[in-house]
Amino acid sequence: MTSERNPDIPMLRGPVALSHLFIRRFTRAGDRVVDATCGNGNDTLLLAELVGPGGRVWAFDIQQQAIVRTSARLSEAGLDDRVETVMSGHEAMADHLAEPVSLIVFNLGYLPGGLRNVITRPETTLAGLTRSIEIIKPGGILVVTLYPGHDGADAEQRAVEDWVTGLDQRSFHAWRMGQSNNKPAAPYLLLVQKAV
Repeated sequence: MTSERNPDIPMLRGPVALSHLFIRRFTRAGDRVVDATCGNGNDTLLLAELVGPGGRVWAFDIQQQAIVRTSARLSEAGLDDRVETVMSGHEAMADHLAEPVSLIVFNLGYLPGGLRNVITRPETTLAGLTRSIEIIKPGGILVVTLYPGHDGADAEQRAVEDWVTGLDQRSFHAWRMGQSNNKPAAPYLLLVQKAV
């Protein structure tokens, strides 16, 4: 028996690794997708790789620092022609899209390495989530990573959980996933698939 890890098998430590597993499964070349909170550009870069030259990514953030970091990562990878970065809140994403999308990803909380008092808020997050399910194609998914434990996170978490549990189960398949052997306030993932 060998102790070497197969490099083709992803390690699912934390919700971002799990979200990337779903993003890879549900994103195809040529797709139109959204990173609703681009932050440091990790999800945006992955999406840009997956949609290929015929696809399109819209990356939103309210902080100039996030737009600059994301744009730099895309430029370094030679993928900036596939992405439109938009300095705007995710609640306004539908105003910038002319067509339905296959996938939307949210990472809630604050910008890693940024100011911890600039956070996603329940009212704008709920508006963004509501707009998301309106513009996602049938079969498309909404991936949301929540980060409990920071100031302001509890109210947002309750609001998002209430919103998800209120979705019509004939129209949406909603899942909650987190590591069972982690602390109760550990980040976790919500996934919503549009059925109709």
